[in-house]
Amino acid sequence: MPLFVKLPYCFTSVLIKTTTVKFFLLVISASFLISILFIQLTSKENYMPEDDNIVQEALENIARDSRYVEVYKKKEWLSKDLKYILLWTRKDYEPFHQLGEGQRAFIKYNCSMINCYVTDNRYFFDGDTTNFDAIAFNGRNIKHLTKYELPKYRSPHQKYIYFNMESSDNYPVCNSMFDDFFNWTATYKLNSDIPFTYIKIKNLNGEVVGPKEDMKWKEILSVEEDVTFNGNKSKAAAWFVSNCSSRSGRKALVRNLQKYLQQYGLAVDVYGDCGPLKCPRHAKHSCDDMLERDYFFYMSLENSFAEDYVTEKVLTALEHDTVPIVYGGANYTRFLPPDTYLDALKMSPRELADTMARLMQSPILYNSYFRWKNHYTYYDSSTSDNVCALCAALNNDTLVEQQTVYKNFRTWWNPKYKERC
Repeated sequence: MPLFVKLPYCFTSVLIKTTTVKFFLLVISASFLISILFIQLTSKENYMPEDDNIVQEALENIARDSRYVEVYKKKEWLSKDLKYILLWTRKDYEPFHQLGEGQRAFIKYNCSMINCYVTDNRYFFDGDTTNFDAIAFNGRNIKHLTKYELPKYRSPHQKYIYFNMESSDNYPVCNSMFDDFFNWTATYKLNSDIPFTYIKIKNLNGEVVGPKEDMKWKEILSVEEDVTFNGNKSKAAAWFVSNCSSRSGRKALVRNLQKYLQQYGLAVDVYGDCGPLKCPRHAKHSCDDMLERDYFFYMSLENSFAEDYVTEKVLTALEHDTVPIVYGGANYTRFLPPDTYLDALKMSPRELADTMARLMQSPILYNSYFRWKNHYTYYDSSTSDNVCALCAALNNDTLVEQQTVYKNFRTWWNPKYKERC
């Protein structure tokens, strides 16, 4: 009898001890996990990635993946070799809008150098603007700036850069405080430190060859080797335009040209706010198709006269197999091969009308204006190329180390600025 009573007691005692040990271990494990979680939560704000590769991966992917946004927000986590660019004037005006914020634009356009960081936050470095590698000024927004609204201090290593893709005739710089102020320029002018052109020219090997101040064109092929471009075209010229009051007087040019074209039963068809025909922006693709299918010429008329000011209006013609009729202050031999365009500034409206009619009546002569296609391609460089060129320049040690300044900037930008100010 005593044997049967003792065995259950021993079993119960062992069971109680085992349960107590398990509970104790469970409490210790739970305490350890809670401690780890507490440490992570309290140190999150001070956490710094130990692996530079993780930081670089985050920077390169921020434009594509929101998972990296926390890394991107903390400037102390940014790569040490970044080139910092401060937008001093409004960021919502072109070309600043194309630059975006942070590194996004340089990543988006697959630039060869992406280590440039754009911000309009003047307190990015706790208010010390001398830490920026470059400070950018948009020429469209500096007219009313006073000297008290400019940076108070500047460092010798910094580059003050003047940006503008609008005509110097429409945006002259009048204030003398901008003479001996800018180190670099980023404009449509071909002698800018960072040319921000509307178009680029490539040879058939894909190499960028122009435009240039001393552009050298290849010898054009003979007429017999040309492809036919007149097709079923039946109309003289088209003009897509929305700005009716321009300084160049292009509206008067078209009005006078119409008079002489009427003698041949021809006309310039004006689309947009300045004419009777409509081709809305949302239907641009169909409008371009119509231009290529129906018209012999396109009126590539600039809104003002300025050196090297050649915009996408020329590209509209070249991309849609029409001969451009140019009108502007540029030396067009820097942008277009000879005998590929008509320059309305170098002939009277009567001469222009006569030439247009003659080309329309001669397929061989008209097709000869497209011989450039055997040598070159044109494309819009106003976004990706220009954005990438800025970062490339800031990474060019030879260029950066040069101490340069535009002493007579107002004259460089517009030699006739006194007439406009």
